[in-house]
Amino acid sequence: MAIKGSIIKIAGPAVIAKGMTGARMYDIVRVGKEGLLGEIIRLDGVTAFVQVYEDTSGLYVGEPVESTGNPLTVELGPGLLFGVFDGILRPLEAVKSLKGDFIARGAVVPALDREKKWAFEPTAKAGDKVGPGDAIGWVQEFNFKHQVLIPPSVQGGEVAEIKRGEFTVTEAVCRLRDGTEVQMMHRWPVRQARPVRQRLDPREPFITGQRVLDVLFPVAMGGTAAIPGPFGSGKTITQQTLAKWGDADVIVYVGCGERGNEMTHVLDEFPELEDPRTGRPLMERTIIIANTSNMPVAAREASVYTGITLAEYWRDQGLKVAVMADSTSRWAEAMREISSRLEEMPAEEGYPSYLSSRLAAFYERAARVICLGNPERRGSITVIGAVSPPGGDFSEPVTQATLRITGTFWALDDKLASRRHFPAINWLRSYSLYTDLFKPWYRDNMPADFEELRDRAGALLQREAELQEIVQLVGPDALQDDQRMVIEAGKMLREDFLQQNAFTDDAHSPLLRSYGFLKAIIRFYDESLVALKRGMLLDEILNLKQIEEIARMKDVPKDDFAAYLETWLRRLPEAFGGKAAEPAVAGGEE
Repeated sequence: MAIKGSIIKIAGPAVIAKGMTGARMYDIVRVGKEGLLGEIIRLDGVTAFVQVYEDTSGLYVGEPVESTGNPLTVELGPGLLFGVFDGILRPLEAVKSLKGDFIARGAVVPALDREKKWAFEPTAKAGDKVGPGDAIGWVQEFNFKHQVLIPPSVQGGEVAEIKRGEFTVTEAVCRLRDGTEVQMMHRWPVRQARPVRQRLDPREPFITGQRVLDVLFPVAMGGTAAIPGPFGSGKTITQQTLAKWGDADVIVYVGCGERGNEMTHVLDEFPELEDPRTGRPLMERTIIIANTSNMPVAAREASVYTGITLAEYWRDQGLKVAVMADSTSRWAEAMREISSRLEEMPAEEGYPSYLSSRLAAFYERAARVICLGNPERRGSITVIGAVSPPGGDFSEPVTQATLRITGTFWALDDKLASRRHFPAINWLRSYSLYTDLFKPWYRDNMPADFEELRDRAGALLQREAELQEIVQLVGPDALQDDQRMVIEAGKMLREDFLQQNAFTDDAHSPLLRSYGFLKAIIRFYDESLVALKRGMLLDEILNLKQIEEIARMKDVPKDDFAAYLETWLRRLPEAFGGKAAEPAVAGGEE
């Protein structure tokens, strides 16, 4: 039976309705004569507090409010890739063709195309026993064999009939003995995490191709990372770089409350990007959720849940998924605005007291898992959330709450960005809590001295920063030669190793190549210290051509890098007046 009430108060995106007997928390409701979409976020007897996903201007007291009896759900199935959706998964291209350039109030457009037919190839047969999460067939979607799964909410049973051929997403492709019909699509509530068979420890790094991240501050496959930074420090650019080069099969990009011009740049840029894996458009493995700052705040709050639910669906396919949430600060601001409309007791800086728990509930849905169902599939969701602290103040509540939850902290620095140092990640403020978990992976996949070189590089950068403070006070002539060599080594690490040009082949650096590059810098530093002790002048060392050769290593083609590095390391002692040596082979294509 339909639950109907009426509006008694309107406060921006919050609407209060009476007469909602039998309504439940998080039920979706239709508000007013235009049927605006909303969600019940508080119940007080028969009074319901509703956050409306659309502009509430024009509503008046007394208009009807009708509950659908269901929570906010999204459609999951073939046809999501290459899609651009709003915060509640309405396809913007379809909305534009039907309603014009702006989303009309009350517009209802299905996320998946109801007309397109997909060639379904069954892998199950009549008589098979199937359960929740089992794959019963597949369709080809771009480069993916898109698995059609028994929905987790279906108990399963024996297959009575399964068909081969071309079907739309709403046509049944399989029928069970109990009469249950299975379509290629199903719905799932966005606030409920999809079940898995087992969560796995985060013991494998998520390779990004960015040396400062992969070597110094790695994030786990199935882990979480935060990118806080002030305006103009490169949060969006960094996330776009990770979307292009990160070790993920599917990218879910959530533009949560970003400025319209920035979101336009993303929508213009992504379709033009080439997937380095296939040479085809990057959008063929990307889903974009565009929820700009001028859209209603309630939809902004829902958009991150929509994004993580899409990611869980692709994870259940047995794929590696990366979620780029840009930015969680705008999501928190939406929560603050809705909380104030509901007259809740504010906490620090006006944010609701449940800010930390909401952030944790979002980030904890990242994981590397054994998926539910058969055949066995392993997938992962890596969540990378941008944070936009006002004025770059990392002590504000959203940044601090995020740091308590995430395992990797990439601190962006607007001073580095203004010096054209990209990625503009401050190596003195950033950290990763995953490095100790990766020790077995490093032993199996990297040279034995990788971790030692990484630790030495971090120590050199720290020591160089301390010496730079002394230089600024008394000048470089007050330093000993070995201290000045620390500054030169730090400069090589900063300018040659940590910087990457997105418009050259150095935009992506395989981990073994990054290791080889790092080894060259540390080896040069070690040889320099030995030469200084032998009496070689510092000026002679600083005029060696090997310093310039290190800077040019990033231009060496990836396929030629291993041979180039081996030759360079062998000849290095000669530059210091020693005898050529035979170093261990280091670096190469990953």
